[in-house]
Amino acid sequence: MLPRPSHRSHQRHAGYGDPVSVPRSLDLPAGARRTMVETKRGAFAALEVPAATDAPPRTPALLVPGYTGSKEDFLAVLAPLAAAGHAVTAIDLRGQYETPGSDDPHAYELEELAADLLALIDVMGGAAHLVGHSFGGFVARTVAAAQTGTAVRSLTLLDSGPGQVTGEGTRLSLAMLAAALPEHDMETIWLAKRAIEHERGDPELPADIEAFLHERFVRTHPLSLSVAAEQLGDPVDRVAVLLRLQVPLLVLYGSGEDVWAPSELAAMAHEVAVVGQVIEGAGHSPAVDDPDATAAALLSFWARTEDAAVSPRR
Repeated sequence: MLPRPSHRSHQRHAGYGDPVSVPRSLDLPAGARRTMVETKRGAFAALEVPAATDAPPRTPALLVPGYTGSKEDFLAVLAPLAAAGHAVTAIDLRGQYETPGSDDPHAYELEELAADLLALIDVMGGAAHLVGHSFGGFVARTVAAAQTGTAVRSLTLLDSGPGQVTGEGTRLSLAMLAAALPEHDMETIWLAKRAIEHERGDPELPADIEAFLHERFVRTHPLSLSVAAEQLGDPVDRVAVLLRLQVPLLVLYGSGEDVWAPSELAAMAHEVAVVGQVIEGAGHSPAVDDPDATAAALLSFWARTEDAAVSPRR
């Protein structure tokens, strides 16, 4: 039988792998295209938007989604970033949604996913501003810490905490999904997940969004979810990785963040000597909740990092 939530699970995160970013629209901005980016490590599904031709050319940006997420989580910020002169690529990680997966669990270890990102940056011209949301931040910081050159021009951790998730609802959801994945197919788990969400009174979604979330979930490779869940639950201190960085770092998060407490993210920023920035009124997915403020924060940070006088820790 599929595991059922306890009485404590009737909250936003109790749904087999939640929290999940839910785009408000699936419309592509002008100039954006869906594509498969070919690299030396395989092909990766992506949304690409070229830099505006009437803006000064800037460093490209690579946007990396979180657990159970996809490139569509960044749809609402693509246009303002490109309008400022940045060519923008948002991807599905290996095994996520439209990027092919592997039946080898080793393929989903952080070092392997980090190597994928470096291969993507190489195709993008050899340098990029890197943004990692939630679990994507675990991957992105691995890239930035391991690089020997200048491929990562800056790193933004978007609602990505110092270590294992601490929000009670998220921890419960990860445990539920981890228990279900070895025993059930993705369609069965999806149906159970939606039944739980309907039972607790979650609002109905527009038909196109519901269909997208369903397709994204069932097309994601179950091993990618299993390995990522282990990493999100690993108590290892990931701040040590950040202390080794030699690139500018931004810790950006919503004031309503609840996968990690906002105080944890503020403490992480303080420990690595950067100023954390809060998107007021946003939750765990600021690029969905307040895309204008999120894009403005990224553009301001990137502009500072492209100034030769900026400190690598700011």
